[in-house]
Amino acid sequence: MSDALTARQTKLLKCLIDEYLRTAEPVGSESLDKKYNLEVSPATIRNEMVDLTKKGYLRQPHTSAGRIPTPKAMKFYIDQLMEEKQMSVTEEVKTKEDISRVKSDISRLMDEATRTLAQTTKSLAVGTVDDFGTWQAGFSNIFHQPEYVDDYNMSVSLISLLDEARRIHELFFERMTGLSPIEVIFGEDLGWSGFNYISIVGTRFKLGNRECALGVLGSERLEYPRIIPTLRYFRTLMQEFGNY
Repeated sequence: MSDALTARQTKLLKCLIDEYLRTAEPVGSESLDKKYNLEVSPATIRNEMVDLTKKGYLRQPHTSAGRIPTPKAMKFYIDQLMEEKQMSVTEEVKTKEDISRVKSDISRLMDEATRTLAQTTKSLAVGTVDDFGTWQAGFSNIFHQPEYVDDYNMSVSLISLLDEARRIHELFFERMTGLSPIEVIFGEDLGWSGFNYISIVGTRFKLGNRECALGVLGSERLEYPRIIPTLRYFRTLMQEFGNY
């Protein structure tokens, strides 16, 4: 079976992912029919969802009719369907002011950048440098995501990752290539036990002669349209400070 999607399947998939990111719940055909103008019958929506499941874009987490996107679908969404939500000028100015106060000291700069990233994205943020130094901020933000409230083991897996400097180093300096300004890695691709439903959005840059990275960690349902352009702006700032 070909993985290629029809225009209708692409539109349906985008609507389903948008709904899933909003609700954190499996999405059914009736919900899509009521909330989105797909111009087809609920039966046709169900048939298309079955086909998308066979193609590896959707999965059915339990016996309900609802489905959720797979990492394959999320990558397609991020690369081709997502509508980015840029930072406002006010947010950009405040971020630059907050971080620039400590730009002369790498350790303080990474600490401030990590804390500001967590505040701006309302997510769990991590910063790291090539000598295994790490900074974390925004732990309480993960509990704004229903997945972590409902699944204790998922919360433990994510938080335990931040205690392992070796894995953080591997994640940002080995698994991420540094070839793209922003990279997204899904837990399934890591092959690490207990990390299947975790997602990482990260960026690498240099401060002087040091290799550094910043990232946001959470569930597969991270707010990518907001987080990706925000992290891109942070990368630009850090590169600017790295030239001082």
